[in-house]
Amino acid sequence: MFTINSIQEILDSLKHNKLRTILTGLSVSWGIFILIVLLGAGNGLKNAVMSNFKDRAATNNVQIYSGTSSLPFMGLKSGRSLTFDKSQVSTVKDNMLETSDQSGIIEKQMTITNNNEFGNFSINGVEPSYQKIFNLKFESNGGRFINQLDNKSSNKVVVLDKKIEDVLFKGTSALGKYVKIGSVMFKVIGINTKKARFGDGQAYIPFSTAQYIFNPDLKFRNIAMTVNGLESKESNDDFNKRLKKTMSQSLSFDPNDTQAIYIRNDQSDFIQTMKIFGGITIFVSVIGIFTLIAGIVGVSNIMLVSVKERTREIGIRKALGAPPASILQSVILEAIIITSIFGYIGMMMGIGLTELVNFIMIKSTAATPDAPTIFKNPTVELSYVLISTGILILSGVIAGYMPARRAVRIKPIEAMREE
Repeated sequence: MFTINSIQEILDSLKHNKLRTILTGLSVSWGIFILIVLLGAGNGLKNAVMSNFKDRAATNNVQIYSGTSSLPFMGLKSGRSLTFDKSQVSTVKDNMLETSDQSGIIEKQMTITNNNEFGNFSINGVEPSYQKIFNLKFESNGGRFINQLDNKSSNKVVVLDKKIEDVLFKGTSALGKYVKIGSVMFKVIGINTKKARFGDGQAYIPFSTAQYIFNPDLKFRNIAMTVNGLESKESNDDFNKRLKKTMSQSLSFDPNDTQAIYIRNDQSDFIQTMKIFGGITIFVSVIGIFTLIAGIVGVSNIMLVSVKERTREIGIRKALGAPPASILQSVILEAIIITSIFGYIGMMMGIGLTELVNFIMIKSTAATPDAPTIFKNPTVELSYVLISTGILILSGVIAGYMPARRAVRIKPIEAMREE
């Protein structure tokens, strides 16, 4: 039985053999510490990359940009400047069944003015589906995005990024107020609080309004959409090929022309990035496992030496009438106490370091909100930590039990002769 007296006896033994105790404890602490730091760092980087993807747009976002043909096609010369119109948006919707939320985008760089405050910003004429494609965010008092009625009626309404509101309204709310875009007045109906990917922010007006006022030729150069069910690189590559072929038929360019259109597939990029991090996770896990094995070897060796050193003591205890079971129990309990205490210390040190780095990164991100996140939420599953600690405890118990079992079988007189 593990009694208070036996525990006190073991603690006194540990105090008496401080070097041995510290060496054993360091093996345990170091193994757990390195495992947590490696796994936490891997998860922190992975979470940061995923956060950056989500901040940028929906991860299943695809955009098409028109370019200039570089190959002749069916009697048409190369060097033609290609543009889209509403028919290409309909073509994508009708032929690419994996897509949804299609939106043409009219992009202009124009001056926005509020009384004496003004700036040159990107103006986007978009469909209501644009909000879903690019994950625009609105607080409860932040108004709304463009809706179908705005688009149908060509309303002169505008949604501003928070950056633009700060510049033009100097800390006051822009909702319900009017700004001048070029020479036309627009009513502010919403404030997008999602941080801008680049530049000084953007403004969004109904697609039909942008065509009517700023784009009378009805042409534009960007179509955005979301895709569904494309969960592998191969399926995304196939989608890109079919999309390019569909657009080549609609715009009359050679399907092999690399300059006619450019397809940006965030879904494919996301899958590739996650594969890379999957490999990194495996690599980090392998290193962590080998570090754990090193800890196991260290604990085992020190426990073997510990029992060897105590063979003479074991002989004396047997001569005084101590049963073999009580001797084995004291060795096992010593291993459990050392590995448990130092395992907990290693766990706290590992968690403390990852949380410290996370705190520093949060402060850094707050100071530069437009910069991409490089480290976020370095969590490690508790089950991994507990299993690792359990393995080290078990290895210590086994390493102590086997030589102790041999020692208690030796006759007391022979055990006391051990050096």
